Amino acid sequence: MQAHLENQIAIVTGAGRGIGRAVCQALAAAGAQVIAAARTRDQIEGVGREITTAGGRCEAMPVDLADEASIRKLFASVNDRFGRLDIVVNNAGVGRFGPVAEFSTDDLDTVLNVNLRGTFLCCREALKLMQPRRCGFIINVSSVVGFKGYPHQAAYTAAKHGIMGLTKSLAVEAQEHGIRVSAVLPGGVDTELVAQARPDLDRAILMQPDDIAHTIMYLLSLSDRAHVDQIYIRRRTSAPF
Repeated sequence: MQAHLENQIAIVTGAGRGIGRAVCQALAAAGAQVIAAARTRDQIEGVGREITTAGGRCEAMPVDLADEASIRKLFASVNDRFGRLDIVVNNAGVGRFGPVAEFSTDDLDTVLNVNLRGTFLCCREALKLMQPRRCGFIINVSSVVGFKGYPHQAAYTAAKHGIMGLTKSLAVEAQEHGIRVSAVLPGGVDTELVAQARPDLDRAILMQPDDIAHTIMYLLSLSDRAHVDQIYIRRRTSAPF
């Protein structure tokens, strides 16, 4: 199955690198007009250049997921520019890791504000644009720690568990408005965040960002009769021969 997204408007947060960058490229290749959103302007502008050079359409729009005003500005700008919104991939996230007994309140606030609160606010602003048209798809990128726990990842795990609670509730609430909501829960992916959280992992056994992008494109290829609550995609447990 292949997603055909001609003329659809898609926002991707955390778009400057890793999974977000791969998702932007996949969406653009399927015909979508992509809005690459992240805090680092240079990175999202680089993604935009890659996509336009390849013949796709992408605009870079900076956003700070810890700042409600910045989030509201992003969605207002998209509405002003395009007059609609079809897809949101909430991928942005930060990691702070360490033993709970030594974990600072500032680091806790950062993780919860960006990963959970930021995702909640993006969902809220997306719904405001999608509900009048009675269509749209919100995909929240959670994590294996959305249902499992690992040492030294308590704040990050709490935020990802929160994203799963948000997604489950919103999927039911949004369905009556014709909007689908799903979560993708990756295991180990070869990104900077995973390298920071699990420096012990052999990179040879990690998934690549494209693997997660392909999963998201699978969701987008389904008819609006199919509502998928979540997909857990895990890494292999040993290096290939």
